[in-house]
Amino acid sequence: MDIALLKDTAQKMVARGKGILAADESHPTIGKRFAALGIENSEETRRTYRQMFFHSPGIEECISGVILFDETLRQSDDAGTPFPQFMNSKGIIPGIKVDTGAKDLAGHSGEKVTEGLDGLRDRLAEYFELGARFAKWRAVITIGKDIPSDACYMANAHSLARYARLCQEASIVPIVEPEVLMAGDHDIDICDRVTTNALHSTFSQLSEQGVLLDGIVLKPSMIIPGTGSQPVDQETVASRTVDCLSRTVPNEVPGIAFLSGGQSDEDATGHLNAMNALGQQPWNLTFSYGRALQATAMKTWAGKPENLSSASAAFMRRARCNSAASLGEWRAELEQSTE
Repeated sequence: MDIALLKDTAQKMVARGKGILAADESHPTIGKRFAALGIENSEETRRTYRQMFFHSPGIEECISGVILFDETLRQSDDAGTPFPQFMNSKGIIPGIKVDTGAKDLAGHSGEKVTEGLDGLRDRLAEYFELGARFAKWRAVITIGKDIPSDACYMANAHSLARYARLCQEASIVPIVEPEVLMAGDHDIDICDRVTTNALHSTFSQLSEQGVLLDGIVLKPSMIIPGTGSQPVDQETVASRTVDCLSRTVPNEVPGIAFLSGGQSDEDATGHLNAMNALGQQPWNLTFSYGRALQATAMKTWAGKPENLSSASAAFMRRARCNSAASLGEWRAELEQSTE
């Protein structure tokens, strides 16, 4: 375990003005998004699509790291340069999704636990050799009638902590992601309570497993009402989220990179901006977005080679908007900017 490398990588991942691109969709997940646009879901199509992001001019000004799927970590660009090597040449850190998905939690209807610990030590050693310097594991917490249960909190927190310790043993920074899903008709108070419980459980287990907190990045959801509930303004989401984090996240954690979790592109940006407008926090607040960075670019591309340049520009517009939001400097005019 290289402690100096872990700390340095974690700090670079949450560097001011930069965030993380989540491009780690599984084949079925990206296949559904491609199908909706009439795009073929082949290995070459996926490679071409993701290369478009990595080759976007100026990406290194806004993006500190990219979470990759196993396939992408092993692929190369059109010039034959392995993607991890190309990213390193841009000062962008390659990362890797290592969980194998959320499965039904036995004995607890409607709840999930994430799997993927079996064989993880060996996989992490290989991923380090391939160039990955951070990893991601997503836990899923569902709000519903009488759930989440204590068993769900603990099962997911324990798995996250064991994953994180194995990552650090391999000198790979773990992104710790306890996602509270937006699906449901719960209000913002319930989201706050559930997220607080999830974070308390997670940090308790991280401590039990001896995880170095200055060598992780937290990827939480925001405190936001369910999709079937009454929406609230961006300032309320921002203040409630920062308040929750202040109660649950130790100051040693270098940074918090939020997931977008089904928010619109503009809401994900606006909420992040409103949080950073509240002033300096103990941890850098930035983004680790997937759909909120990719959706417009994917629609623009639509699988056509002649659209790659305009799709790249659409991606960079979102990247620059979120970069500004991570500094509390986003404004509506940036949404129309072509620079």
